[in-house]
Amino acid sequence: METQTREAPVVRTSRRGDTGTGDRPATSQFVRFLFLKVEQSWRWRGKEERDADREELAAVVDRYSDRIFVQPYTTVGTRADTDLALVLASYRLEDFQEMQTDVMSTRLGPFLTMPYSYLAMTRRSMYVGKHHEHEGQDGVRMVIKPGSAKYLFVYPFVKTRAWYALPFEERQRMMSDHIALGHRYPGVRINTTYPFGLDDQEFVVSFDADRPEEFLDLVMKMRETAASSYTLRDTPIYTCITMDIRGALATLG
Repeated sequence: METQTREAPVVRTSRRGDTGTGDRPATSQFVRFLFLKVEQSWRWRGKEERDADREELAAVVDRYSDRIFVQPYTTVGTRADTDLALVLASYRLEDFQEMQTDVMSTRLGPFLTMPYSYLAMTRRSMYVGKHHEHEGQDGVRMVIKPGSAKYLFVYPFVKTRAWYALPFEERQRMMSDHIALGHRYPGVRINTTYPFGLDDQEFVVSFDADRPEEFLDLVMKMRETAASSYTLRDTPIYTCITMDIRGALATLG
């Protein structure tokens, strides 16, 4: 599932603008998938304290949303080991470090743990031709903007070494079939990001969809393709419900 389809542009930028190293324009975003868990002891605090804690953290998210892309989700009711998810995108890696520092400096911070965190970048897939353009691709910048649907399904995955030993033409043939199958499910929008060299995974893919059953059908069909036989690992998988930050924090109880 290494395609990039119908990605919408991110209109927010970092405080230093759309630049990479020095004066070289950035063409790829840094992307972080951050999953948070709230310790049970936080729920023993009084209601007024919990309300104030939530609002303080929400204010931090609001502040960073003015300069980078931030999309919150709740995983309450879908995962046992996480409560919240934040998908972050910026042209400046330090934005993630600064935001996490500020989040952990809130009153809620000491009660938060991070069961999972994935760091990646956007780039053009080698299996998608230069004339195969989608929304959000201007031919130069590669951007993602999840959050356009009710749900986001996220999973990291790693390909086998045998996959990379195949001739490129054979991999292209299998991926073309893989991509064509994905186009049969227009209600599912994929965002592909590339952690290799930055994090432990090779890919982190996320899927926006309003109908979980359509995504389930897609995954079942995808696993029958030749390309999928070269997947070494594609878990854990996260089912996230799209919300604004205050709605997501309200699900903590």
